[in-house]
Amino acid sequence: MTIDFSKGNGLVPVVIQDNNTLQVLMLGYMNEEAFMKTKAENRVTFFSRSKNRLWTKGEMSGNYLEVKDLQIDCDNDTLLIKAKPAGPTCHTGSTSCFNEVTAKGFVYDLQATINQRIDENDESSYTNKLYRKGINKVAQKVGEEAVELVIEAKDNDDNLFKNEAADLLYHYLILLKAKGCTFEDIEGVLEKRRKSK
Repeated sequence: MTIDFSKGNGLVPVVIQDNNTLQVLMLGYMNEEAFMKTKAENRVTFFSRSKNRLWTKGEMSGNYLEVKDLQIDCDNDTLLIKAKPAGPTCHTGSTSCFNEVTAKGFVYDLQATINQRIDENDESSYTNKLYRKGINKVAQKVGEEAVELVIEAKDNDDNLFKNEAADLLYHYLILLKAKGCTFEDIEGVLEKRRKSK
């Protein structure tokens, strides 16, 4: 990866995207030193133009950006970093510096919550209690929710249909966790199918 820092007087723009939701979180700038620090520590470090120094995102708030993927554009002068945010990205407390509110990517946030409740063995959590009953109970629950969705699909109550669809998706995510899979894995299968057509 060869980055052309010369075009921008030693700086390149860096677009930060949420690794799961693909929501654009912020834009910053890196010089070569910031880039090398980011790669070495796997945390996003910028060059702050106002402070005239390196600045690791989250150094004061703790809301670091963990690097998951790093790509360079076709002109070698702009970076795209997909990151896992440790908290709100914007100093205002918003998820995104662009104040974007979107439901896109919510499934990934839900998957993360499900995983956390199970991984931390949260005894007050319905999710964790169902998971601890084993794969047969989880699969049975998915089957029940699928039947309920089919029944509502044959009726004309859109609200009930949507709620049953949400129940099925929720329990399906628990089943994926129980099988050691992720929603991304299933998307990957679908993407391969699409490309092979």
